[in-house]
Amino acid sequence: MLFSELYGCYFHTVSAVLAEAVQHTLTGERLRALVQRHAFAESGLTIPAALQTRWPLLKPDLSTPLRRAPSLPLTLLEQRWLKTLLQDPRIALFAPDPTGLEDVEPLFDLSDVVYFDRYLDGDPYTDPAYIAVFRRLLCAVQTHRRVQLLRTVRSGAVRSAECLPLRLEYSAKDDKFRLLTAGNRSCRTVNLANIRSCRLLEPVDPSGLREPARRLRTLTFRLTDERNALERALLHFSHFEKQTVRLDGRHYEVTLRYEKEDETELLIRVLSFGPMLRVTAPEDFVALVRTRLQRQLQLTAVPSPPREPPE
Repeated sequence: MLFSELYGCYFHTVSAVLAEAVQHTLTGERLRALVQRHAFAESGLTIPAALQTRWPLLKPDLSTPLRRAPSLPLTLLEQRWLKTLLQDPRIALFAPDPTGLEDVEPLFDLSDVVYFDRYLDGDPYTDPAYIAVFRRLLCAVQTHRRVQLLRTVRSGAVRSAECLPLRLEYSAKDDKFRLLTAGNRSCRTVNLANIRSCRLLEPVDPSGLREPARRLRTLTFRLTDERNALERALLHFSHFEKQTVRLDGRHYEVTLRYEKEDETELLIRVLSFGPMLRVTAPEDFVALVRTRLQRQLQLTAVPSPPREPPE
């Protein structure tokens, strides 16, 4: 919302058109193609004509009086927004370049944001050892290099493994990064916080890389659209592959596919909808919902006062 009117698609469309006009490569066909690529379909009827009349930036031969290609410098609002994002320790893991923002004041402080729907034991983003591991793995992903990892397993023991990093993933609910790998079935998915050290090995030909088959599961639930439940559900489950079917004016059936590693996070999201959402399949996920609700009921149950013995 902050930038809905700043440098929108029309600015980028006109900028692309004028950049070619400055180079004297703009033709009528190219003008229409640029408008179609950067703007909306109906813009092809208005922008080309406006550039020659209301905005006299193009001459009849499609040249321009401009001597230099237009630029879109950052506004102060955009600079303050970027400075705010650079406070995030997760973004700092990627070592962004803050040059030019030294004297810019952030829009707000990240401590002003309160998270109420995620775990509190997120990754140690400011720990030097964690940062070093993250950046080596990021380098391995970008350069297609194998790595040797020392990682802590569930038993608490430290194990060594060689694998090929494919990508880094972030879970918003868990507030954790994890690594998806190939070449070693024992560490196909690894939480970064469990990796003690990482050593870069030899590069691998990326043309032969194949991502391991995803262990996808299917969840089906029925949703009652009250208190804006449908819009919230589509937002909460936006990153899952899903199909939504309208049953009547207020009820919908949603089928989505998820990976086994995302099951706990998905369960938390499902429970957050309360009685507006009812899981219908599969039965093992229904059992997970029952177990979690029973546990919560036990934790919130108020013990009955002791009964006085009869006189």
